[in-house]
Amino acid sequence: VQLQASGGGLVQAGGSLRLSCVASGRTFSRQTVAWFRQAPGKEREFVAAIHWRSGGYTYYVDSVKGRFTISGDNTKSTVYLLMSSLRPEDTAVYYCANDPSIILSEIRVSRSYAYWGQGTLVTVSS
Repeated sequence: VQLQASGGGLVQAGGSLRLSCVASGRTFSRQTVAWFRQAPGKEREFVAAIHWRSGGYTYYVDSVKGRFTISGDNTKSTVYLLMSSLRPEDTAVYYCANDPSIILSEIRVSRSYAYWGQGTLVTVSS
């Protein structure tokens, strides 16, 4: 299973970016897809997830609620993270992750995910 994350770049504070996570060779049907990020010198942090097994519910870390939106179609192989009102503290490498058997209590835990994309760098200038 391979995941490809893309869409990162340099943006000014207040701007927007849309990240994409594409799975090769299969769809995300009834699975969980999440975005994590890692800033320099910091631990990897949960950002958002979509849990199709529970009906497509979405989950966010408090710091991005109202600014970021995770979306996708579970019959397809792409999940998006639309990031708006970006702040310099959003600067990080963003990773998408996927797991077919994750449970809700584990959805924010990076070690619970079996498959990871290579990361895409988002830089927000002030």
